[in-house]
Amino acid sequence: MRILVIGGSGHIGSYLVPRLVRAGHQVVSMSRGQAGPYTDGPEWGEVIPVAVDRGAAEADGSFGRTVLAQRADVVIDLICFTEESAAALVTALRGGVDHLLHCGSVWRYGASRKLPITEDSACTDEPHDEYGIHKARIADLLKRENGNGGLITTSIHPGHIVGPGWHPIGPVGNVDETLWTALSSGRTIDVPGSGTETLHHVHADDVAQAFERAVANRDAAAGEDFNIVAPTALNVRGYIQIASGWFGHASALRSVSWDRFRELTTPEHADVSRSHLERSQVFSIEKARARLGYEPRYEPEAAILESVRWLIEQNRLPVRAPLR
Repeated sequence: MRILVIGGSGHIGSYLVPRLVRAGHQVVSMSRGQAGPYTDGPEWGEVIPVAVDRGAAEADGSFGRTVLAQRADVVIDLICFTEESAAALVTALRGGVDHLLHCGSVWRYGASRKLPITEDSACTDEPHDEYGIHKARIADLLKRENGNGGLITTSIHPGHIVGPGWHPIGPVGNVDETLWTALSSGRTIDVPGSGTETLHHVHADDVAQAFERAVANRDAAAGEDFNIVAPTALNVRGYIQIASGWFGHASALRSVSWDRFRELTTPEHADVSRSHLERSQVFSIEKARARLGYEPRYEPEAAILESVRWLIEQNRLPVRAPLR
């Protein structure tokens, strides 16, 4: 098949595009063309690159026509963030492609009520942030489109994406680099909560695997949503113990109030932490396993370690000790 990947040089696309080439597909990678992919490999020599500024093209109304002009059988959209953007693309592609796959997010769910969280149950509150609200609305729009006999659609909802080239969500639910200085020094970590709050990561290549399997199993994927995460999730306490152990230490946890935590970090880091830890999510992947044959290769700590190792090798993480 001829497959167009919108955002093909991004983190997921960097793993997905080579997978699709190896599977025998003709692949078109659409991006702004300002940066190369995160991965190297001979597969990229077989990819057809197309440079498009999506924002500008959507503003002048040409984006849908540009996508349709690629004559793809399947379109995978990795960089759609608003309901309006999704609706415009669906309208443009209806009747013109066989399958539209959308990259959503577990942020479509709010704070957890019951674990694990499944795709078709009331396990969570509604999302309260703009990003999550838009992702939830896009997923609903695509499901309605498919249900009404229109374009065949599938939504893939990754957890917290990690892997080389990507800064991981850390043990307190943000990307504060100074936390890794503390972990690599064995210092006590101030945690806003009990330490039992959960984070569910996923390696970018496992997300790519899910997209590849959804393409190969269109009938099973049609009209469906899939949570795509690692087989297990980390709680804050366990994450701190594991991550500090990578540097030969055993950092302790000190529980603090949210007000105290805001005094210890920046407002931006505090807000991101609260958004992650108050959700305290763990997801089921049974639906993806049953329908798509999804089998993640990475446990969360292995995926995070790849990110950390890459960042250290690139001198982009301020650590005080080498990895063991």
